[in-house]
Amino acid sequence: MKAAQGSVWASLRDRVAAWDPGLLRLAAGSRTAGAMALTLAVLGLMGAPLPHLVAGALASMVATFAIREKQRTRQALTLALGLPVALASVTLGALLNSRIVAGDVFFVALIFCAVYSRRFGDRGNALGLICFQTYFMSLFVGATVPMLPGLFGVIAIAFACSALVRFAVVYETPAGILQRLREAFRVRLAQLVSAQIELLDADPEEPDEADKALEAVRERTARLHETALMIQARLEEGTSDEAVARLVQRRIADAEIAAERLGLLLLSARSAERTNTLTLHLPGASLPSGGRLPVRDEVTEMLRRDLQALRMLVLRPVGTEAGTALSHVRNRLLGYRDEENLPAAPPAVQDVFRGIGETARAVLGLRLALDGPQDESDDTPATTRSREELDTESAAIEGAEEGERAKEQAPTGLQRPTTRAAVQVAVGSALAIAGGEFLSTQRWYWAVLTCWIVFINTSSTGEILVKGYRRLLGTVLGVVAGIVLAGLVGHYTWTAMALVLVFVFAMFYTAPLSYTLMSFFVTAALGLLYTLLHTYSPAVLVLRVEETALGAACGIIAAALVLPMHTDRRTNELLVTVLERLTDVTDAAVDQLSGGPADDLLDRARELDRALADLRAAVQPLTHPVIPLITPLRSRRSTAQYVVALLETCAYHARSLAAAAELLPSHPSIGADPRLRQACHRITHNIAAITAHVVDEHATAEVETGPSIVSLLEPEGRGTAEYGRITGRVLRHLQRLDEAVVGLARLLGAPVSGRRP
Repeated sequence: MKAAQGSVWASLRDRVAAWDPGLLRLAAGSRTAGAMALTLAVLGLMGAPLPHLVAGALASMVATFAIREKQRTRQALTLALGLPVALASVTLGALLNSRIVAGDVFFVALIFCAVYSRRFGDRGNALGLICFQTYFMSLFVGATVPMLPGLFGVIAIAFACSALVRFAVVYETPAGILQRLREAFRVRLAQLVSAQIELLDADPEEPDEADKALEAVRERTARLHETALMIQARLEEGTSDEAVARLVQRRIADAEIAAERLGLLLLSARSAERTNTLTLHLPGASLPSGGRLPVRDEVTEMLRRDLQALRMLVLRPVGTEAGTALSHVRNRLLGYRDEENLPAAPPAVQDVFRGIGETARAVLGLRLALDGPQDESDDTPATTRSREELDTESAAIEGAEEGERAKEQAPTGLQRPTTRAAVQVAVGSALAIAGGEFLSTQRWYWAVLTCWIVFINTSSTGEILVKGYRRLLGTVLGVVAGIVLAGLVGHYTWTAMALVLVFVFAMFYTAPLSYTLMSFFVTAALGLLYTLLHTYSPAVLVLRVEETALGAACGIIAAALVLPMHTDRRTNELLVTVLERLTDVTDAAVDQLSGGPADDLLDRARELDRALADLRAAVQPLTHPVIPLITPLRSRRSTAQYVVALLETCAYHARSLAAAAELLPSHPSIGADPRLRQACHRITHNIAAITAHVVDEHATAEVETGPSIVSLLEPEGRGTAEYGRITGRVLRHLQRLDEAVVGLARLLGAPVSGRRP
């Protein structure tokens, strides 16, 4: 019974870890709702009136969610600085409450300053948010000068409760967050292997089933990559020194690349020809036909058994090994790397077994990096060789020095994103104030709040359009919920307050997942707050929808007419950045593979990943299922999806080249070969030609095509055995990267020649 309960608990824990990596959303929701609950409890014991309860709840909420810094000392300092900012803001709100024109002008100026402060990093952003939200709170509760002493005390209590919850109740450390993220990576890696097993079992005679299995592999590969990026962002603060950070970074990258490659090998085994890497990255792409798997033969059953064993190897925590069973499983899988016990099967199927061995080796390296040395008594020669390779790599990583990187020149003046956004929000807010006054002289500020929010974390007109649509949809649904809840619990103060806390928790827990859901919970909570303030009516919530629509429209108008950053311009700029990062990674990796000096290749690869993530977010207006139907962006939707998929394919091969290059000091099968520079020259030239075309469609630079990478490196009259110690895998990655770059050029309309370089 206890064993069964432990298994259920472990399964539930793994599901939570995978659903919320690092438990970051759970912590954010708990921290904010906890601070509000503690504030309400203290104020309730003091007999505070309802306006003070609402003000305290709003003040504690902003004091908690505004602070995003990772170091606890910096969080404490920002929170301390936020208190006088909040007191000054609510004071000005009360003083200007009865001066309509002066109050409106000041509010616009405050909004400009609050947005502009984002350029000063997390602390500037936090203080700007606190300033704006507490001014908004003063409007919401109708603050006046006589109310100021009481509001000062309420805000001080709210900030104190926020500090207590942050630093004592929901206690988080950078090392603890990193540990939970690593656990999430482990679980998501196991989930990816499970999806690969489902892909293996998918019936080729049932296209829908097979395509569903492929989509699951595609989705879980993306989730694993997302977790790897989250770990990368936390390494500096969460590890003891740079050497440990570099080692963990390397092992995470190895495991991610090995798991992704295993999926590609499995796809190739299912198709009549080698599968294009694009199949794994293009949403909606069908499973290649013509394969013979799954066939219920001995080899297929063996492959399924080994994939299940790999999943167990990933999930089994260190210290729970019973006897030597797990060691024997690990030894068997690692043996595939040395061609041990490979079944008699087609080459593509044998490659899958080799891929399982490489993934098992990556899992072993990850265990050693995260958990330290393990029992080696049951190691086979294949396992011993893997350990020796990993130890050699670890020593090389610890001895490496991080090179200095050139800093890019930041934009200045009105071209700076924070300056442009501040001007746009100020203009949009002025329009929202003017229009909101026509709708309601009492609650016009809802339009201003919406205009402010749609500009947060957006960089183009299309992104603002998408965010405005999502906010409006969530608000409409929240109004319906608010009307129902007001009738059910409107007469029960503390029940309504408890529901507000639940909605606040749900708001922050769902915010990274769905902006529509977040807006729904915000509006439902506000409906309950209006009920508590005895200002509720269905007309008030309908007015909320009208003000939200007005604010979104004002934001879109300002973004489109004032210093506009149109979606195509924004995506082109980010596309150029991705291409530059791709060139950096490829050139540096090939240079190191050719005998050049060592470089921090994994950092370069992660910069490429971050640039690609920015581009992926920027093209959302082009791929959103609703927005393209009402805008001229409809015709670019499929092109945008294909471009991103091709770039993800290029990034995968570039990451793989970077990982291979870092093996040079320790891997016996990889050696420097100066001829690789010749092959890389064509790739980097083609990327530069595409970049020139994106910047100027009239550019004359042509993308060059010609013989395969393998033939470029083959000496006259000699076969492939003369490649020296360069592995076939490096050559395949170069070849696939070359093909993907040419495909990208054709898709973007760049001139392509058939001339040999």
